[in-house]
Amino acid sequence: MKFTVADILDQLHSSGIISIVELEQRLGLFTKIEKQQLSITISALTQIGILRETDEGIERVSNDHIVEAQLRCSSKCFCFALRDDGEEDIYIRDYQVNYAWNGDRVLVKIIRDGGRKRSPEGEIICILERQSTSFIGQLERRKDKLVAIPLDDRILSVIDLIEEPKFDLDLSQQIIAEIKIDRYALAQLPAQGHVVRVLNIKGNVVSDRELLIAKYALPHHHPLPHFVLNTPIGKHRYDLTEQTVILWKGFDSVDNLSLPGITIQSTAPFSGGTSIRLWIHAPLIAERVELNTTLDLWLRKRANALFVMGEFVPLLTRNLAEDSEFKVGKTQSAISVALDLSTEGELIHYRFFNSLIRPTIELNSRILSAFRYRKPETQSFSHPFTVAKDYLNEIDQLFALASQLRRRRLAIGSVDLDFPDLPINALGDQCLSKPTETHNGWMISTSCIQPFSLLREFLQVAHSALGHYLSTLGLPCIYSANEAADPAAINEVAKTAAGINVTCRLNEDGNVSSLQEMVIDFAATDRVRVLNQQLKAIIPGITLSSQPKPNIVSGGYMAYANWTCGSLHYADIFNQYILSWLLGKTHPKLYGSDNSLAIADGNKYRELLKTIANESDLLSTFYDLINANLVNCLEARSLFAADLLADGVALAQARAAESLLGHVLTGVITCVQSYGFFVEIPPFNLEGLVHVSSLKDDWYEYHPKQNRLVGRKHHRAYILSHKVNVRIQTIEAIHDQIDLVVVNPDSSLRLYDKGESLP
Repeated sequence: MKFTVADILDQLHSSGIISIVELEQRLGLFTKIEKQQLSITISALTQIGILRETDEGIERVSNDHIVEAQLRCSSKCFCFALRDDGEEDIYIRDYQVNYAWNGDRVLVKIIRDGGRKRSPEGEIICILERQSTSFIGQLERRKDKLVAIPLDDRILSVIDLIEEPKFDLDLSQQIIAEIKIDRYALAQLPAQGHVVRVLNIKGNVVSDRELLIAKYALPHHHPLPHFVLNTPIGKHRYDLTEQTVILWKGFDSVDNLSLPGITIQSTAPFSGGTSIRLWIHAPLIAERVELNTTLDLWLRKRANALFVMGEFVPLLTRNLAEDSEFKVGKTQSAISVALDLSTEGELIHYRFFNSLIRPTIELNSRILSAFRYRKPETQSFSHPFTVAKDYLNEIDQLFALASQLRRRRLAIGSVDLDFPDLPINALGDQCLSKPTETHNGWMISTSCIQPFSLLREFLQVAHSALGHYLSTLGLPCIYSANEAADPAAINEVAKTAAGINVTCRLNEDGNVSSLQEMVIDFAATDRVRVLNQQLKAIIPGITLSSQPKPNIVSGGYMAYANWTCGSLHYADIFNQYILSWLLGKTHPKLYGSDNSLAIADGNKYRELLKTIANESDLLSTFYDLINANLVNCLEARSLFAADLLADGVALAQARAAESLLGHVLTGVITCVQSYGFFVEIPPFNLEGLVHVSSLKDDWYEYHPKQNRLVGRKHHRAYILSHKVNVRIQTIEAIHDQIDLVVVNPDSSLRLYDKGESLP
């Protein structure tokens, strides 16, 4: 069908009634068959109590016990519905899943409230939207019937293939294929599908990329909608073409990437004192793409630029990327913000502009390295860096400001974790830090000569300015939120560290003083990587929200709204729509003498906005989109992008390690469980499992509080962070499964005396 149940409900977010004709228009349904499908769907939703039909049209029925959620399943048949409203997850028993698959958006009816030690329980009454219509699976023949077994063991189903492939299959070998779903399971009818193509699992980069594309149902070709780009308005643009605007080249393999430019002015008068003035110039996308057009909807559905095994999949169309990209020497329209900062890096004041800029120079890691590590008082540089020598003062100021902003961010509560780049050529730029952190609740600690390590510090201030501005005015916005780590969880990590003889600074109450101090304590040990892995597990990730919330990873700002990297994320484009709409208003009270937007009296501006809103329906459209589940959809796509990125890294690690199959290596124990322990082995930081059944020399007991397995007879202990010699026994890259066995345990493994009490 052309629509999903989610599409219908997204149009019925308010309590008002909508006519069938208007709903058909909103969904773009014009043919008789499409309208019949809508009628059948509405009838079914009415019968289960989701919708109500009246003479004027249809409306959604309010029911606090029916919630929207996304299904998350495990290979052990445990399923939870993750609620869109952020409330406690709902446990779904296997017989109440009702043919939904992992990742599907669903409607859940709560049938049992949660207790102090029990999650609420529910049943799935409707599947709103399938996560994908295809998957990769292994072909098998069962009872003369060809079936596909999903490689993702969270998909708890077997799919009947409705027709034999038109090519010969040797089922004595493992055959992995891309399967297209023709019918999902319903009542007594099993799921059916057909083979799209057989996939190569031999392990070259191209075939592995195809595996990921098939696994995540990414289209091979991206059919473009019909569109015409708008030309940015030339009037009332603040002329900044005489400024020195610095561009940043962080990715070597990515072209036509529209990223912001930076200008720094050493001092500027402010309130009788001095401040640093930092300009952020964002590529202008919102004025080129009209809201709710086919191109805007196409970008909204894609949501993010992606990396697939080192290959960059852009968000923007080529024409849009080329049109909005900043280039040295080319005058370009932009949205700029002037940020007045104290010498300590605190944001004092800001103003937004429609602007014209002419970038001056582009910096990459080689140029930054030459500047950073030049000899004192050196003014001469070898080719190709001579072109940048005229900007020595500006670049030195940017280094100093980025360092100050980072110190302030860390002091407020943000965390940088050290995870060095992997030496895997297939990943390319995929493992580099990005201009903005959109998923992890911590920053990757990178070298100061990495362009994005500087750029990300500057952009955080610009994003906090827009978040503060829109939240003060009460305007719709997509905020980026990141909660602080749970103090109890932090203390548990401290106990884990103490178990391996790493001490943390504690306050008078015996608790960890701060997460940042713990990171510093860990960095001073030779077990920093293992302990950082423990921290990763307890630091909440970044989420998108329609309400202003704290963003700890970016320095604790209360309202934080990304808007400068529209070439990477649609959320930035949406926020840019709001800002462009405001900048396009001609009401004199909104502007300063230089056509800039600044915040003064929030109440006065709210009253003013009521008048402006009556001039156009665009503001109500913004509110409709925010209320119509846009934030949750973009959040789901953000998680999708994070999973894809992680899978690509894991697959590349496994492939790179296949040459080490059968070799004996020394690794570090990174996790201990009752069924065995995980070991990370160099040089690719590959993590494999030593299953407890492979430990033949003793019967091992699990001591969870001490993170160790201890043998009953010989008292040999396998302890978190300890080194151990292992052989790589098997590598199943496409299953992300590495099996290891211990080889010749030596004295590095603790042997307890028989009379010694175990800790």
